[in-house]
Amino acid sequence: MAAGLLAQGYVAQRELATAAFLALRLQRPLFLEGEPGTGKTEIAKTLAALLGRPLIRLQCYEGLDLAGAAYEWNYARQMLEIKLGQLAGDDLFAPRFLIPRALLQALQQPGPPVLLIDELDRADEPFEAYLLEVLSEFQITIPELGVIRAAEPPIVLITSNRTREIHDAVKRRCLYHWVDFPSAARELEILRLRVPGAPERLSRQIVAFIQGLRALDLYKLPGVAETIEWSRALLELNALELDPETVQSTLGVLLKYQDDIARVQGSEAARLLAQIRAEQGHG
Repeated sequence: MAAGLLAQGYVAQRELATAAFLALRLQRPLFLEGEPGTGKTEIAKTLAALLGRPLIRLQCYEGLDLAGAAYEWNYARQMLEIKLGQLAGDDLFAPRFLIPRALLQALQQPGPPVLLIDELDRADEPFEAYLLEVLSEFQITIPELGVIRAAEPPIVLITSNRTREIHDAVKRRCLYHWVDFPSAARELEILRLRVPGAPERLSRQIVAFIQGLRALDLYKLPGVAETIEWSRALLELNALELDPETVQSTLGVLLKYQDDIARVQGSEAARLLAQIRAEQGHG
């Protein structure tokens, strides 16, 4: 599994690759929790590409309900057919009036898709209760129609940035994996793969600087996504190595809160750069 993910451009830890493999074999949802920017969403995209399956993504948000996540009725079409006299009373909730959203779409696919339920922690807690039927039985009960069950279970990945705790009832129905920030060696491997045009010396300095940032008490630590974006930004500036002026002018690519930028710029950035040069040498 790790080799397959790598072939698609995703550098996975052995534990994550094993969790994904077992989720596929056991037909169990995979619950991925961790800091933002650690590649949780990306693995769903990578799995879909690896398996040649469509990706159906449900982006969670506050106030998400059945109409946004599962289905809603096409009331406008119902009313139109009633006015035209084309609708008998017992046909009011016929399947043709059903508008499927992400969850129902995933159950109705002819071949099992990858269903990504992204950032579940952003949704309200009551929404989790509705997910239980989908996660355990791979079905949705529609009061007016009955039960719609997947012919083949979709491959379900759920992500959470842990802004709040997800209920145990959801987690019990899933395999669980905590996606941590990568080690320096793995992050360098990711950079080589995702930003192949970056000079080796610069890539090593970027990784060392970001690893140093993650040791600081910042409000929001930079993730792998920021590592890649910063590398590309530095290439656009024709940087060959890190220097104080370049770091100072590009901190907004890495850090998204002014308090964090103020904490790092100046002496803290200079200290990290000096440490990197001492460890890696000037040559």
